[in-house]
Amino acid sequence: MDRTHNKENVPLAKTLRKNMTKEEKHLWYDYLKPYRQTFGVAFTRQKTIGKYIVDFYCPKAKLVIEIDGSQHYEEEALFYDAERTDYLNKHGIVVLRYNNRDIHTRFKEVCDDIDYHVTARIKALQE
Repeated sequence: MDRTHNKENVPLAKTLRKNMTKEEKHLWYDYLKPYRQTFGVAFTRQKTIGKYIVDFYCPKAKLVIEIDGSQHYEEEALFYDAERTDYLNKHGIVVLRYNNRDIHTRFKEVCDDIDYHVTARIKALQE
């Protein structure tokens, strides 16, 4: 199994790309998409990894960013998210989670945190 691409999830990933939440759009257009020009590191959005679709993925840093809405705090979703995080971690991928409120009220801090983790991960992977 190719853990980074699941053809069965591609149609859903495309739909999710077209219908991003306003918080995902804000992070994508105002920070992650231009990240490549600023820092030389690319992100993709709605990336299929194994049987999962992640919000944002940075292959160079092996880092996933998830933006969680209120539905992520329901019991079933918490279990699913934990299972997905465990799967990604087992494949050497680190998961950063922020909630919608973080994007609205602490956007600069979220961006600074992402930058810190991307830089640290790239350095660690090069050693």
